[in-house]
Amino acid sequence: MCGLTGFWQQGGCSHDEAVTLVRRMTDTLVHRGPDDFGEWVDEAVGIALGHRRLSILDLSPAGHQPMVSASGRYVIAYNGEIYNHIELRQDLEAQGAAPPWRGHSDTETLLAAVEAWGIQQTLQRCVGMFAIALWDRQDRILTLARDRLGEKPLYYGWQQGVFLFGSELKALRAHPAFVGEIERDALALFFRYNYIPAPYSIYEDVFKLPPGTYLEIAGTQSTQPIPYWSFADSVAKGQAHPFSDSETDAVNELERLLQQAVAGQMLADVPLGAFLSGGIDSSTVVALMQAQSKQPVRTFTIGFHEGEYNEAKHAKTVAQYLGTDHTELYVTPQEAMGVIPRLPELYDEPFADSSQIPTFLVAQLARQHVTVSLSGDGGDELFGGYNRYFLVDRLWRRIGWMPKGLRTSLSSLLTALPPKYWNHLFSVFSHLLPRRYRYANPGDKLHKLAEVLNAAEPEAIYYALVSHWKTPSSLVLGTTEPPTVLTQEQPWLQGADFRHRMMALDTLSYLPDDILVKVDRVAMGVSLETRVPLLDHRLVEFAWQLPVGLKIRNGQGKWLLRQVLYRYVPQELIERPKMGFGVPIDHWLRGELRDWAEDLLNEHRLREAGYLNPQPVRQLWDEHLSGRRNWQFHLWDVLMWQAWYRATVG
Repeated sequence: MCGLTGFWQQGGCSHDEAVTLVRRMTDTLVHRGPDDFGEWVDEAVGIALGHRRLSILDLSPAGHQPMVSASGRYVIAYNGEIYNHIELRQDLEAQGAAPPWRGHSDTETLLAAVEAWGIQQTLQRCVGMFAIALWDRQDRILTLARDRLGEKPLYYGWQQGVFLFGSELKALRAHPAFVGEIERDALALFFRYNYIPAPYSIYEDVFKLPPGTYLEIAGTQSTQPIPYWSFADSVAKGQAHPFSDSETDAVNELERLLQQAVAGQMLADVPLGAFLSGGIDSSTVVALMQAQSKQPVRTFTIGFHEGEYNEAKHAKTVAQYLGTDHTELYVTPQEAMGVIPRLPELYDEPFADSSQIPTFLVAQLARQHVTVSLSGDGGDELFGGYNRYFLVDRLWRRIGWMPKGLRTSLSSLLTALPPKYWNHLFSVFSHLLPRRYRYANPGDKLHKLAEVLNAAEPEAIYYALVSHWKTPSSLVLGTTEPPTVLTQEQPWLQGADFRHRMMALDTLSYLPDDILVKVDRVAMGVSLETRVPLLDHRLVEFAWQLPVGLKIRNGQGKWLLRQVLYRYVPQELIERPKMGFGVPIDHWLRGELRDWAEDLLNEHRLREAGYLNPQPVRQLWDEHLSGRRNWQFHLWDVLMWQAWYRATVG
């Protein structure tokens, strides 16, 4: 795991100027790579590559980057891990295409593969997570590439005639050509989703490279991103050729693929561990790690003293059963809130998933003991874990026949009580409810149900549930929402089960642009590499061969994944309502964070910046403070934008 950056200044520049500029850009990424740094420049062409290294494989100088290929034709700056690079080396050697190896880094393997097979075939043969900047000295082509599911970030764009690129926006901002005009339309998308979806960024003319693609730049000419792997094609192929063997065969095959992915991602020359929440996904990853390890696996959990947010006790039980070397840390509200001032710098653009706070804390805890940590992200999207997948489908089957007027009346009834009153009622009568209805924060879920009742069709339900501000164009001044994968027609999803359609759309949007961004930025903020075994593309492709009945069954998600886990951990240690990974932002905004929030939500401050309409913001703030409504997510969106704007723009 590392950080890369660079620029291409047409017409060339002096060697000293190029080194100074690229080192300035590289220095902003020291957190991504504290162990080593380097730059490579060609002043005649005006191109410069910079790299910060977090040493994971081949800790020797033989792994130094930017790295030049054996022939001298290619230069690479690379962030990530190629888990099958040893197999790739063996393939190259069998073909007689391997150079004399200088070390055992996957970077050297990548360069040799590009020499032998070209960029597209190399990317297709790689199993891993990566962002790559590759310079072809012979043809003078710069290629940027990103892994299939979007685990590693890569930004790029033309600014005043200079092509800039890097792992994080702060690296681009360090170049004097960077303009940094706010992209208002992207800001509108932020307020809808609580993140800015690819290919957009918060800045005009700066983009995120979409997952599974590469981009070629030759002089002032550049291609559109070229796909080397397509999630849409994988879904379509899987649905056209579904898994048809027995359920036992399905469990066996999933277990085999999980073992393969976990084993591949345990490769490291530094201490390695895993995040453990005690839920299905992280418990499965840890169980398979421990089954393949001769020593106790290091596992890490953050605990909260507020019971409705605390999963640490469940994680501890699973850790004890598996025999891991477990570390847990209970944090106070003050310690959690102490993370908030760091968020604008960590994320570089507005980002408002409040679970960023506990995610930072568990990453910080893990980094005190290990350099690499595996996580269970991806299981919800692949195997139907989010409550909305089965709740929305079941609800629509039950309410779709109702006249719209009746559904609207029921919606009004549900929102008549604030969520906190519903939470109280559910806590009083929880012993009377079936176990599967004992949700955490039921009040918020009932308010989401109210949105469902108002929907005209199932797709509208999904879109409402993933939207924070429902009409962001009324909040962000002078803007029109641009299209995203959630608003554009996806022909490859036609005919698929509605639950599968939701999973696919989440994999294209929420997973790469929220979940993976959240984990990458906070982990790299403390120089911790994270790996996600469930996103091995071979496992992803298999998951899309599975019928929805192997994922969601009897009102519960992840059925098949659970069957694998039950081979390692007793069912009774796992079965409980899904909690998520949150913090009590709603309470904090009425308490310890009130003064901080009031300062950022000040009407004069909002009006002076000129981006937001103060009226709806102040209305929600007043309603939240009074306790009439819980607007924590909407307000957190505004606060994260305001905090970022103050820290970045002034």
